Amino acid sequence: MTMGTGEILIAWYEENRRELPWRETRDPYLIWISEIILQQTRVAQGLEYYTRFTARFPDVSSLASASEEEVLKYWQGLGYYSRARNLHAASRDIMERFGGVFPSTHEEILSLKGVGEYTASAICSFAHGLPRATVDGNVFRVLARLHGIDIPVDSGEGRRYFHSLARELLVERDPARYNQAMMEFGALQCVPRSPDCGACPLMERCVALATRRVGSLPVKHGKTIVKPRYFHYLHVRSGGMTLLSKRAGKDIWQHLHEFPLIETEKPVGFEELCRDERFLALLEGATISSISERVAPRKHALTHRVIHARFYDLEVTAFSPAMQQYMQVPDERVGEYPVPRLIQYYFESLSF
Repeated sequence: MTMGTGEILIAWYEENRRELPWRETRDPYLIWISEIILQQTRVAQGLEYYTRFTARFPDVSSLASASEEEVLKYWQGLGYYSRARNLHAASRDIMERFGGVFPSTHEEILSLKGVGEYTASAICSFAHGLPRATVDGNVFRVLARLHGIDIPVDSGEGRRYFHSLARELLVERDPARYNQAMMEFGALQCVPRSPDCGACPLMERCVALATRRVGSLPVKHGKTIVKPRYFHYLHVRSGGMTLLSKRAGKDIWQHLHEFPLIETEKPVGFEELCRDERFLALLEGATISSISERVAPRKHALTHRVIHARFYDLEVTAFSPAMQQYMQVPDERVGEYPVPRLIQYYFESLSF
């Protein structure tokens, strides 16, 4: 009897799957944490954070009772910090609305802050064995190639079509294992670039391979326009204290801490920076005892932006009036505050 595509994928999965802790549990809380961490994060990096995060926050109650600052500190380096803020807010919501018990229905899970259709379906499938199809980037790619679909995956029509197809193909007798198999197949076998089609168990069924379109599928509307930003950080210290501020507003790195920042529209050197009105206002009334550019300029890529950063170390005899708006933190305690990965790199370069 000829095996169906789902059975072939499950058989491939059992032979090739990676051993990961979130696959060995039915606890919806732990599955939720893993799914949020793995958004925009490679498995190798995510595993380290998952282990550390769940050791400190093993259940909903421990996460909800923590401060946002501590949660962000444990998330530091993963990026996309709204994920951590949403986790924290959702944990408190679970305590309030569900008595600390992680919800079990798709509708209830979907109502949590930061949880979308994919994550809700994944939790329902992996924790409760419910017949919900999970469609992530890997699944889009496998389905597009296997069936030769050229509808853009980032269009409304494409999302509707692929989700409908995924539901149709779901192996309902074992949805959790099938969903894991589909995603793992995309992550390890049907990879974005130069997949080993000769070793693919579905090669005889793959429309993209037969029509020589493996490299062109899936189709996307267009690439994200990435814009440069130019950051000049002033690591200002005096008498064993360092200036920090907490980012607010709707810009990147919300609620994380950083040094006084001057952002310019174009690259500028230190001499030009010293003529900037914001630099002059900050230093007015202070006496600089030493100043240096401590590390080489660093480029830091985000989804929509590339940050070009320079760091200047300024020792002053006393903080100026304008510097009073900043937090004054003892040098030895600066590392306790959650900071963007960019500033973490700076600390590491100094062995702070």
